[in-house]
Amino acid sequence: MAVIPPRLLRALESFNSEHPWSHNAHYHPWLLRQLPRGFGRALDVGCGSGDLVRLLAERSTGGVEGIDSDPQIIARVKELTPSGVPAVFTVVDARAGIPAGPYDVITCVAALHHLPFTETLTRFRDQLAPGGTLVVVGCAREADAVDDALGLVSVALNLVVGWVKNRGRRAVSRPVAMTAVTRPPEMTFAEVRREAIRVLPSVRSRRWLFWRYTLVWRAPLARISP
Repeated sequence: MAVIPPRLLRALESFNSEHPWSHNAHYHPWLLRQLPRGFGRALDVGCGSGDLVRLLAERSTGGVEGIDSDPQIIARVKELTPSGVPAVFTVVDARAGIPAGPYDVITCVAALHHLPFTETLTRFRDQLAPGGTLVVVGCAREADAVDDALGLVSVALNLVVGWVKNRGRRAVSRPVAMTAVTRPPEMTFAEVRREAIRVLPSVRSRRWLFWRYTLVWRAPLARISP
């Protein structure tokens, strides 16, 4: 794993805190491109500030439910969401389960590493409607040369993007999307990919910049009886 000298790391952390931007929101446009132009019922697990839920609601004909285990963030997201948006936000600890489907779309951004991986993917799979789409944007522990290379490029680009998005000015406060409690991931991308393939045959997986990976899986149109 690439090691950044402590002095440089402190300087980077200081710059990033003054020029924050959401890595998760950066992938929202990509995530939306993985989904149909229109779909029915949708669920966003670990919805945070609700940015993705509001985007999903623009395409959904069956309503969108956003769940998060943090009561404070759910209270805040309700304040941020205009009335008339077909979305419901609920405090739910996804470690104990998710609301019953079926869902045409399930999304989970930067939350899966907070949950039991295999059990959660299995719940997602079982609650998807035939032909439904699951999209995960996750975080994995750095473990190999590819991670090191992507990480070093991400460090440099993080500074550039932070400067551009904040127009060179120091931010007064962090975006609401960045106020959620976080913890470092335990699984490596190789472990994530191996287990995801076991639970979700034909799942598409990929490593990305800014310390993220993605999983995309579409449920079969009809279940095959045993």
